[in-house]
Amino acid sequence: MRTHRRTHRRSVRVEYLLPDEAASAGQARKLTSEFLARSRHQLARVDAEQIDDATLIVSELVANATEHGRGECRLRLQLSDERVTVEVYDDNPTPPRVRPLTAEGESGRGLSMVRCLAHRLDVTPLTGGGKRVRAILAI
Repeated sequence: MRTHRRTHRRSVRVEYLLPDEAASAGQARKLTSEFLARSRHQLARVDAEQIDDATLIVSELVANATEHGRGECRLRLQLSDERVTVEVYDDNPTPPRVRPLTAEGESGRGLSMVRCLAHRLDVTPLTGGGKRVRAILAI
């Protein structure tokens, strides 16, 4: 008889529904830093720099969702012993684009920053319309 060892990964997850307005990015930053600071005592040690990176990623993704979406956006955060996962859902099916960086450009840098900070970044279309943008940060 063969036995299978299952490793149970501990994680904690939270989800927020944010209104379609510019102030949602700031609210999402605050919710993210509070969640990670509170949860890190139960799981992995997330240091201050990693919390800053996660809040910057959340801010950029939520700002994009509220600027280009047509309604509320949903923010889901998950912390495990190995990573922080940030997921932002909106109702716009158009995937975000990384624009070329220019010295004169005043916008369009957010997704480039997210790609630099995240271990992984992917966009998944949702059944019924919309998309999920997920960024994973290794701890």
